[in-house]
This record gives sequence, C-alpha cells and structure tokens, in this order.
Amino acid sequence: MNAATPATRGPIRNEIEAPSAIEAAALRSDRFRLEREGEWKRLETILGSMEKGRIRRLSDDDILALPALYRMAASSLSVARETSLDAATLGYLESLVQRAWFQVYGPRQGFFRWFGKFLGGKLSQSVRDIWLDICIALAVMVAGTIVGWLLVARDQEWFYTLVPAQFADARQPGASREVLLDTLKVEESASGMSAFAAQLFTNNSSVCILAFALGFAFGIPSLMLLVHNMAVMGAFLWLYNSQDLVPEFAAWLAVHGTTELFAIMLSSAAGIHIGRKMAFPGRRSILSAAADAGQRGAQVMVGVVLMLILAALLEAFPRQLAGAETRALIGGFMLIFWLTYFFAFGRDREEEVA
Repeated sequence: MNAATPATRGPIRNEIEAPSAIEAAALRSDRFRLEREGEWKRLETILGSMEKGRIRRLSDDDILALPALYRMAASSLSVARETSLDAATLGYLESLVQRAWFQVYGPRQGFFRWFGKFLGGKLSQSVRDIWLDICIALAVMVAGTIVGWLLVARDQEWFYTLVPAQFADARQPGASREVLLDTLKVEESASGMSAFAAQLFTNNSSVCILAFALGFAFGIPSLMLLVHNMAVMGAFLWLYNSQDLVPEFAAWLAVHGTTELFAIMLSSAAGIHIGRKMAFPGRRSILSAAADAGQRGAQVMVGVVLMLILAALLEAFPRQLAGAETRALIGGFMLIFWLTYFFAFGRDREEEVA
C-alpha cells in the first residue's frame, strides 16, 4: 500500500505545480510590462500625434526621443519573443514597433499628398529658382525666331532647309492666301483627334527631353536646339505674313502655343541651369553643384511633362474645332495662367518660411 502511494500522488502533484508555473509566467510578464510601460505609452502618444498630422503639437524632446523609443520598443519585442510572454503583450509590441518603423524609416507621405504639395508650391518655386536661365532661354527663343524670319526673307530656299518636310505640306513659299487659310480652318468633327494628340505629345516631349538632357554640356547644345526650333517658327511667321495672315496664324498657334512654347522654354532653361552650374559652381564642387541643379531641373521637367499633355489636348481639340477669336482667348488665358502660377503662386508661403 505504501509503495503505491507515491504513484497515486504523482498526477496530483503535477496538477498543483502547473498552475504555479502559469502564475509565475503571468507574474514575469506583468513585471516586464510594468518596467517598460512608461516608454511604450510615450511612444504610442507620439505616434498618435504624428499619424493624425499633429506633429507641430509635439515638443522638441519628443521628436528627438522618437528614434530611441523605437529602438527600446524593438528591443522589448525581441525579449518578449525570446521569453514567450503572453500573446497580448506580443501583439501590442508588434503593432507599436510596426507603427514606429513607418514614422522613423518609412515614407513620410503618399503619392497623392506629395503630388498635391508639388503642384501647390514646389513646382512654381523650382521654376522661380531658375529665373536667370529662363531669361536666357526666352532671349534665345526671340533671337531664333528673328533669325528664321530674316533668313527666309533673304533667301526662300532657307524655308526648305529649316522646316521639316512633314510640317510644310501645302505651307510653302508662293502658296496663295486661300491655301494658307485652309491650313487654319476649323474642323467639323473631332474624330481621330486623340491619336493626333498622342503624336503631338510624343514629338514635343522628345524636343523638351532632348533640350534638358543636353544641358550637361554646359548648356550650349540646349541653346542650339532652341535656336533651331524657333527658327522654324520664324520661317512660318514670314510665310503667313507674306499673305497678311499673321493675326490668324497667331490665334491658331496661341491656343496651344502659349503652353507648348512655355514648356519648351522651361525644359531648355532647366538644361541651361545644369550647364551653368557646372561651368560656374562657385565654392562648391562641380558634382555637388550639378547634383543640386539636376534635382531642381528634374522637378521642373515633371511640370513640363504635365504642360505638354495639356498642350497636346489643346492642339488636338480646341485649336481644330474653335474659331480664331476663341483660339486667341484660350491662348491668352493659358498664358496668364502660367505666368500667375509660376511667378506669383506660392510666394506668400516662401515668405512665411523665410
């Protein structure tokens, strides 16, 4: 009987010891949490403010403490996993560490928020930062137009040299007034215009990208490309002036030209900006100056792409379907819009930051 007694008491003893082990684990988990809970709560408060966009309400101490609190929470999570603490503590720490990681290392804003800020001031600020290069590009555009006009006026063979064959068609020296007017006529429908818009966007974007990309050679190729493209404009102006059709041609061109030519000017200015900074880096190294100018120029080029999309739509639809007066009104409105947006919009925010 006595020999059987230990055997019969074994399971009872294990059942008594099991609750004791559970209680010990719970006690250990509670003690672990109490020792670090103050840091976790502070981190959670900071994250809550940042996630709600209330970062200005946080003190400098809280901002500076964020990386250290994140590392402490990550360390606590590692210890909790190693010691197999309760599931509630593990779940809480995993969530807290994940939220903290996004605030410390993750992206600060989504694409749409970034795009809103970009259009809301960053683009116009980048354009204003290269104002000197824009002035250079504008002067070169005017000079190129005058050169094209004078060359064709002196010798009409220059027209065929300057103007690509696909752009000339019936618009050639000697064309009658009726023929030139027919090239400016209003279309009856918009069928096929979407494909035309895509073709125009491809052509214009290639010119702008090339003008920007050639800027690394101290901006000289960008200037040459700009002169050549504007000489084509001068040749067409001479042609329509020969039949007293400059106002009609200007209205036909303005509806999309005020946007398209503005985009070409900005892309050339961005390329010139890079070349100028490389040629005259000041006290900075050439690589550092070029990198800073390249970043600024890239922001301008994003705006140029958006302008070219709009210009293609204006060229394919309003220009083809609207009359001369409507074309002129649209072109004038777009010119005022771009001047206001690039050189007036967002200045008050810059002054506040300064």
